[in-house]
Amino acid sequence: MEIIHVSAECYPVAKAGGLGDVVGALPKYQCKSGDIAKVIMPMYRTKFLYENDWTVDFKGSANLGNWYFDFTVIKEPTNKLGFDLFLIDINGLLDRQKIYGYDDDAERFTAFQIAVVSWISSWEHQPDVVHCHDHHTALIPFMMKYCYDFQHLAAVSTVVTIHNGQYQGWMGWDKSLYIPRWDLWKRGMLDWAGRINPLASGVKCADKVTTVSWSYMDELRENANGLEALFEFEKGKCAGILNGIDNEVWNPSTDTYIENRFTVKTVTKGKEQNKKILCDQFGLDITKPLFVFIGRLVGEKAADILPAAIRTAIYQTQGNACFLILGSGETSIEWELQQMTNEYQGIYNAYIGYNEQLSHLIYAGADFLLMPSRVEPCGLNQMYAMRYGTVPVVRSTGGLKDTVTDMGDTDGFGIRFNNATIDDLAYSIGRGVSVYQDKKHMEWMRKYMMQIDHSWESTVSEYRQVYQSLK
Repeated sequence: MEIIHVSAECYPVAKAGGLGDVVGALPKYQCKSGDIAKVIMPMYRTKFLYENDWTVDFKGSANLGNWYFDFTVIKEPTNKLGFDLFLIDINGLLDRQKIYGYDDDAERFTAFQIAVVSWISSWEHQPDVVHCHDHHTALIPFMMKYCYDFQHLAAVSTVVTIHNGQYQGWMGWDKSLYIPRWDLWKRGMLDWAGRINPLASGVKCADKVTTVSWSYMDELRENANGLEALFEFEKGKCAGILNGIDNEVWNPSTDTYIENRFTVKTVTKGKEQNKKILCDQFGLDITKPLFVFIGRLVGEKAADILPAAIRTAIYQTQGNACFLILGSGETSIEWELQQMTNEYQGIYNAYIGYNEQLSHLIYAGADFLLMPSRVEPCGLNQMYAMRYGTVPVVRSTGGLKDTVTDMGDTDGFGIRFNNATIDDLAYSIGRGVSVYQDKKHMEWMRKYMMQIDHSWESTVSEYRQVYQSLK
């Protein structure tokens, strides 16, 4: 089976969040299982682009409304990521360093999708599945079915995976001219609430829609930034498939980012060694439980409650806990977290920015990971933490609810709370401080969670079932 993944991100080429991790891993494991999986993404001007060799695979041209553009498809020839990787270049649109955040993102990703479908339509064969990820690629099912130049692709199965339904790619109807000649009777397949909504179009037009956890599939029918009724109507073709993690990258026994590697048997000693490095580097007290946050400092992750929750927890525990933040995002949150380093020296520190090597060391050395997210379709950080024996402290939402069992329940190994509030998070930190004192219980939780299988192998088989159901 030949599966074509189309995405705005793919680790390690270009990554802004969990989407990049998924698209960098899922195709690799699909290839290992015997399928042919390929990835097509924009040719951003990233470090990965300049550090690798490329071959030109195709040159073509297309129109974005009245603008005629040329595009080039290049290929990484060595299969170093475990699958065929293709990048599409469009001068003036995709030749940027950042993935998102430009005023012309609508034009950039619409042109990218047109180039993708134009290229695929020139092939002498047809793939089995075109698998689109998030709104940046969700117009492709519409184009394949209802654009006159591409209708010979209408029989090709399409899948749209929603990694975050809050972002939908809205465009005004004045931009309908961007889409190649299409059947005007199908206007309703583009429209939602009087605007072109690429994500809504993908849900309507794709043969199957998946989300990255079971609970998130249910949550979208109640909270989908205006698309709740659509997900309720289309629920018959929707399915939740929990993301996996790449065990070759996230493995404490082989991780090249950390000096002190460890296994389930040596987890206690291994974490102590890594925690010492962390505490020495950031001036923290190694005798106290270490709570960390890794991720984007934005409201969606409830990062705005971190400063007050940490202050409250420090007061309630009488300073008997340490905290370390790694992340970047909203300036006001960054500033407040940075200011706290002066107030709580010895028990608090922050690294504003992102550092891949440091993130691995933090997972390896921390005792608890904080994830108070307001929205978390799947969440990978809690799975990384569990793999390294770090107890996840999470809000009960989306994939966090599906992957973490509270320590008060049977075989519970984590800490869960219901509301993204200062008091709930501070109280959960207090629970963590209490269980940290029980060394035997902590050791049991660490060993138990490290052995939970969140690998991609089981996830791949679920996607295969989805694809086969479309035949």
